[in-house]
Amino acid sequence: MFTNRIAGSVAVMVSLVAGAFAQSPLDVMPPIQPNPYVPFPHVISPSFDESRNGYGIAQRLTRADGLQGRVLWIDATANLERINTVEKIDALVKKIRETGFNTIVLDIKPIVGEVLYPSQIAPKMTEWKGRTLPKEFDPLAVMLSKARENKLSLFVSMNAFSEGHSHFPERGPGAKRPEWQTVLCEPELRIRVDGEEESAYLLSDRVNQPPRQLDDLALYTDASKLPKLADGAVIALVDNSYKVLAQFKAANFNPAVLQLPVGSNLIVGFSSAAGLFVEEKMKAGVVVEMLVRPAFIPMGKRTDRQIPLMMNPLYPAVRHRLRNLLIEVAHNYDIDGILFDDRLRFASINADMSDTTRVEFEKWMQKPVEWPRDIFRWEVGWPTLQRRVVPGPLYDAWLTFRALTLRNWLAETVKTVKTERPSMQVGTYVGSWYPDYPEVGGNWAADDLQVGLRFHTDSFRRTGWANLVDLIITGCYYPIGSMRDAAEQGISVGESVEAAGQFSNRAVNDQSLVYAGISLDKFKGRDKNDLRKVLQAACATTQGVMVFDLSHDMDLFWDLFADVFRVPATPPHAVPGFVAKVRDERLKQKVNGLPEPPVILYKGSSGTGF
Repeated sequence: MFTNRIAGSVAVMVSLVAGAFAQSPLDVMPPIQPNPYVPFPHVISPSFDESRNGYGIAQRLTRADGLQGRVLWIDATANLERINTVEKIDALVKKIRETGFNTIVLDIKPIVGEVLYPSQIAPKMTEWKGRTLPKEFDPLAVMLSKARENKLSLFVSMNAFSEGHSHFPERGPGAKRPEWQTVLCEPELRIRVDGEEESAYLLSDRVNQPPRQLDDLALYTDASKLPKLADGAVIALVDNSYKVLAQFKAANFNPAVLQLPVGSNLIVGFSSAAGLFVEEKMKAGVVVEMLVRPAFIPMGKRTDRQIPLMMNPLYPAVRHRLRNLLIEVAHNYDIDGILFDDRLRFASINADMSDTTRVEFEKWMQKPVEWPRDIFRWEVGWPTLQRRVVPGPLYDAWLTFRALTLRNWLAETVKTVKTERPSMQVGTYVGSWYPDYPEVGGNWAADDLQVGLRFHTDSFRRTGWANLVDLIITGCYYPIGSMRDAAEQGISVGESVEAAGQFSNRAVNDQSLVYAGISLDKFKGRDKNDLRKVLQAACATTQGVMVFDLSHDMDLFWDLFADVFRVPATPPHAVPGFVAKVRDERLKQKVNGLPEPPVILYKGSSGTGF
């Protein structure tokens, strides 16, 4: 007891002394700002946050050795006319080399699921929106030959899990095989009258548009947007408390003169069947109710959701076909690497909800699952029909399961490719705004990233795929170079290439190379110095830059790139053993317990780079 009293007295004295010091004046030195690294000293440069931009082993080594990735992306469909003859490819590749780029990415499997080269597995693209590619011509073989002549690296891009295009619903392998398509869990809306469950009638999920199916009901908040109605159509005027105020038949209804009372809307039965429901059930004074139920729909029946027709990454035939395509390319073409475009993902948070995925999810959870309510449910607002996901008890498990699925698929893929051709590198392209990725399953970060995001649990963290690949390109698609420039323009500092590139580099954490991607379409009509500053920011924060895309008026910018890239540079991905050296040094730092500065995620723009 006596010893405890002494210890307590000492603790009180220490506390008093500490308190006295805390109340004393404090002298703090101003922060030291290191001189910023400027990749292109002869070009206009914004002011950079070098204390964070320069962090990392890959940053240090590439700067010391003068290494820098300079990548030009060539989209397949948009550039088909520029790569459909030997002469055009020869001239193009020479121009790319003369301008100072050192790497080409050629898109050989666009989202429609056709390919540019002669394949035994996939249909060959011969036409796209009037542009043509001769059936016998192989632009990949010619591009490879010309890249070698001009001492350029050549990667190919493949849209992994997209096999169709919403603008061409009959085109592509996925359109012909609906069983491959990802299954969406969509909110099915029904109108119920007087609690009659059995007679609840389907309501289209789109406001102020005709219904998806003619026999469905439709909701209009603006009478002027109604199309011409057939004779059998019937309309109910409903207020926001779901009470029917009046009923009209098409013959007696003139939307041009109708002024909807404030807070009221129209429920329209376009067909005779839907019109009969409105006429018989939705009489004035009746109170209706909107029900929300889950419906499981192949993506081909929801082409308005997004342009790529996405497949189920868990469906065996989809995985087998893609594996065979990769083996085919790796076997037949001595290219430097394969990049997976941003379709290495699930379609959305409500995909894939097929029986195939449910079985695999329950196997992983080791218990039955109430599908989909344990994962999420939909809430739909009236009368906007705005949708909202409400997470269920297994929502975090769902995020991790999908990220693990993609991570493990990529691990198998890297092994397959490098078994076929050991020298071939594998990379991924992703959007730079990392918080979007739980929605689609892709965790492109390092498996040891420490960042303050709610979804970033210990389990989710381990699904990071950066340590599997050689290169990650992130779409930092902003027209503003530095955080300071963004702040001066009254824009969130996160909506700058510097912030996006800085986070990308830290998120990958020296487990692979990182190049910041920029998009030329952001610079139409802008001062060309904006592009120069963006190039500075991309190469100051990461180990290189990817320029998307040749089709985005590149002819207006060749001279600018030639000026910026006037000093030649070797890409770090072309240096044998470079990534392994970076990983080894990082591992030594971790083993020695060297502290790392916090990872800062500035608020970027959702959807950037998707």
